Amino acid sequence: MAHRFTIGVEEEFQIIDPVTCELRSHVMHLVSAASPGIADQVKLEMHQSIVETGTNICENVQELLHEMHRTRGELVAAADRAGLHVAAAGTHPFSSWIDQVISPGERYEHIVEELQQLARSLLIFGMHVHVAMPDKQTTIDMMNMVRYFLPHLLALSTSSPFWMGRNTGLKSFRTTVFRRFPRTGVPEQFESWSAYENFVNLLIRLNCIDNGKKIWWDVRPHPTFGTLEFRMCDVTTKVEEAVAIAALTQAIVVKLHRLYKGNMSFRLYRRALIEENKWRAARYGIEGKLIDFGKEAEVGMRELIPELLEFVDDVVDDLGSRSAVEYVNVIMRDGTSAERQLRVFKETGDLKAVVRNIVAETRGHGQASSAHGVS
Repeated sequence: MAHRFTIGVEEEFQIIDPVTCELRSHVMHLVSAASPGIADQVKLEMHQSIVETGTNICENVQELLHEMHRTRGELVAAADRAGLHVAAAGTHPFSSWIDQVISPGERYEHIVEELQQLARSLLIFGMHVHVAMPDKQTTIDMMNMVRYFLPHLLALSTSSPFWMGRNTGLKSFRTTVFRRFPRTGVPEQFESWSAYENFVNLLIRLNCIDNGKKIWWDVRPHPTFGTLEFRMCDVTTKVEEAVAIAALTQAIVVKLHRLYKGNMSFRLYRRALIEENKWRAARYGIEGKLIDFGKEAEVGMRELIPELLEFVDDVVDDLGSRSAVEYVNVIMRDGTSAERQLRVFKETGDLKAVVRNIVAETRGHGQASSAHGVS
């Protein structure tokens, strides 16, 4: 591999009151409690009950694993010092967006002014995976190809079955909340970097957006990092899940790039068809079926994920990410965070118990399938 396809991850965490298990708009307390070693990697988000961390650029997945353990560990320690907890899940099980405080700053004021209640109600928590790209045209060609796999990755990350105290019946309710925003979802196909650039510049010229960051697609060329940014995943509760999904994302990119360099294209499908699969992934997660457009048949995720792992098998050793990618099998066996949250709720009937379990798993010592014994 001439190009290194370096990797980085951003995660959005819930700031939790240790007693009531509700969200607390206390991000400034948490940021001020952060140690110097992580201070420049902790960021505010639009709501003050959200805190974001970003890893450094990682040369490989082993480095990413170490970095994500470090950033999460530092964040948990900062929360402890501030008398708070942090939790990694795509939505809070019962807190209401109506009670949350918006962060100060011109950027957030502008977003709220433009998007009104859509912005205020965007109380969701995602994970963004960045994979470095060798050049601009490759970025667009890779974006076109990877779109097919976005539903697979979303299904593996699902962690938001609850919204404002209700079991939504979806594994990723976060997906439907974010869908309300403009310029979201699966991007259409672009034939070249210049076609994409012309599209962005047209939106800027017509006062739809003021910069490329206001395009919130599930995968996009990052406006400044030189990466392909994957944005459709719920934040995953366990760090091992996050690393596995990031490693699989990188492996898909590298596999597709090998085909691309060998003049073997991956078949491109229409945006509307991929959106059908994305809906299924949000609704059913790993328990559901996606459509295999080649076969024109529904295929269960339990069959599709092993096929996907086989598809990337010849690149994972070169990337040094086999063990991380193979953790996907654990997700398939034990369920995603969404399944575990639903199990805890079924056992206890208590959404606070669900939150406590998310907090414990975010720390790294949660129960896999039971709320018992979680403080």
